[in-house]
Amino acid sequence: MAELLCTHSHLPLPIGISDGRNNSRKSSSSDNDSSSKVINRFENCQFANISERKAVNIEFTDLVYSVKQGRHKDEKVILKNVSGEFNAGNLTAIMGPSGAGKSSLMNILAGYRTKNITGPILVNGYDRDLRRFRKNSCYIMQDDHLLPHLSVEEAMMCSAHLKLAEKMSLREKEGLVDEILEALGLMATKKTRTIKLSGGQRKRLSIALELVNNPPIMFFDEPTSGLDSASCFQCVSVLKALAGGGRTIVCTIHQPSAKLFEMFDYLYMLGEGNCIYRGTIKNVIPYFHAQGCVCPPYHNPADFVMEIAAGECGDDKVVQLIMAVKNGKCEELALQDKVKAIKEGLEEGSEVKAVSNGVANGMASKNVDDEDLGMNNLDEKHNLMKCNGTTNGHVPNMSVNKLQNGGAKQYSQDGDGKEILTFATSSFTQFRILFLRTFTSIMRDTVIPLEMAVFVREHLNYWYSVKAYYLAKTMADLPFQIIFPLVYGSIVYWMTSQPNDFTRFVMFLTLATQTSLVAQSLGLLIGAATSLQVAVFLGPVTAIPVLLFSGFFVNFETIPAYLQWLSYISYIGYSFEGVLQAIYGNGRESLDCDKQICMFNKPDMILKEMDVEGASFYVDFIVLCVFFVILRVGCYFVLRWRVKAQR
Repeated sequence: MAELLCTHSHLPLPIGISDGRNNSRKSSSSDNDSSSKVINRFENCQFANISERKAVNIEFTDLVYSVKQGRHKDEKVILKNVSGEFNAGNLTAIMGPSGAGKSSLMNILAGYRTKNITGPILVNGYDRDLRRFRKNSCYIMQDDHLLPHLSVEEAMMCSAHLKLAEKMSLREKEGLVDEILEALGLMATKKTRTIKLSGGQRKRLSIALELVNNPPIMFFDEPTSGLDSASCFQCVSVLKALAGGGRTIVCTIHQPSAKLFEMFDYLYMLGEGNCIYRGTIKNVIPYFHAQGCVCPPYHNPADFVMEIAAGECGDDKVVQLIMAVKNGKCEELALQDKVKAIKEGLEEGSEVKAVSNGVANGMASKNVDDEDLGMNNLDEKHNLMKCNGTTNGHVPNMSVNKLQNGGAKQYSQDGDGKEILTFATSSFTQFRILFLRTFTSIMRDTVIPLEMAVFVREHLNYWYSVKAYYLAKTMADLPFQIIFPLVYGSIVYWMTSQPNDFTRFVMFLTLATQTSLVAQSLGLLIGAATSLQVAVFLGPVTAIPVLLFSGFFVNFETIPAYLQWLSYISYIGYSFEGVLQAIYGNGRESLDCDKQICMFNKPDMILKEMDVEGASFYVDFIVLCVFFVILRVGCYFVLRWRVKAQR
């Protein structure tokens, strides 16, 4: 069944993968029936507009990762000298019990963890350039963080505008989006908002969003979590087809069913921070049998290896398996398979290895830019490779000249000969697309969507920069933060019978608008610095001293000396002073009074009673502007800190 899933797949192939498998092997009729619907999705999708990418193989040796347990405690070692290799064209599963280190390993390989790590990580035989590697890979998290009020088409077009070259026409981008949606079975939900999608559809949409620029390596954190059996099968089938297109697909998975387990090509098993098996799925049971661990009949192999890794068969067995891996037993079994394949005329392993380690060093090559292949030069677009009935989605043998000179562009370099690495689009384009997306989200709901998780995912996958996102977010919010106070102030001012003076009216609206901007900036800062649960409580708590020491409830002179400094950081206090000056200051005439004795018929008496007779409207306005700038700049740096903390 694993081979059948990619038999007719036409997903675009990274350059550097050759096919040596024999197509004579057939899957059972039952597997054919169960996967026929998945195959049909890919039959007619040629992906004529998507860019080609080179194959990417990852290798790591003696990897050690530790974390601090506390200020005065020793470090805890999560990964203990683990080694392995994940090759292109394989669907790799990282498995292990809770606490074994599978998520830590994938985060390290994906570049999300960079501290307290020792051991080399190689990409196609070269030391990994982290920034370059991150641009050519994507990380799809366990939780599907999507903007709820965008439709599937709008989300996909936003991804296409941000991840594809600006030279690419709108028609080509729309065609590419339609092809991806058709391949992943999402065309029927093209106009549906993401909040109304099912769990399986949301997972496939998350994959589609990252597939736009055809990354050669994709990481998935428990892609089947929270899905039913049918959705799990559809999701893994998509991953299998993507791997069949020559990509390197790595995912963590927790106790899959036997049907899902056999769809994977390669298994990396962890136990107690050590590797206890690395090899193909078909060799799992024979390998453990040779080590004295016999799988019972009719038992799920995935459950069997998980039980062994958890120590249910004894801690001595885990130690034995760890030593077997370090002594090269897994490599011996892989070598036996290769010799057997050579005898049968397949030679799949050696052929792929020769190409990927030879010319197809896409991530480390200094002559070919993976990012620009077939994407920035549309006039010299490649004829994309197709699977054409091959059993594992590999392309036929290709000449070295085509691998080297297939219309690729050279790197732009600085004076030191280093590649200049930027985002796929300019800062202006990022700002324009993000402004439209944010403005659309605000218009469709009275509450601004919670975007922090979406922002972190998209930024870490190199969709856009922090400054482009923050500037677009600020500019999209400004119209609402200006228009609504103006409308409210215009109604309140005349309803309360304030002076019929245009200058005072404008001054009042100016202070109301500026107060709204400062208040929103403070809310953004709190929301960016804390989690949602903390922000819900911290926001009202912050508002209490701001209101209490504003001068409305308590005059400055009656405040204890050790608390008077709070009045200087209360932006409401400056707004209160400025509004009083706008209405009662600037030489206003005496107020009308029907009674014989009026204590506050003189505007100066009102200002003196409120202790603002010495205040200046323009000073209050300037202070509010300073508050606005400080809070906005602080929020920007907090966002950068939050992104950096994710690593």
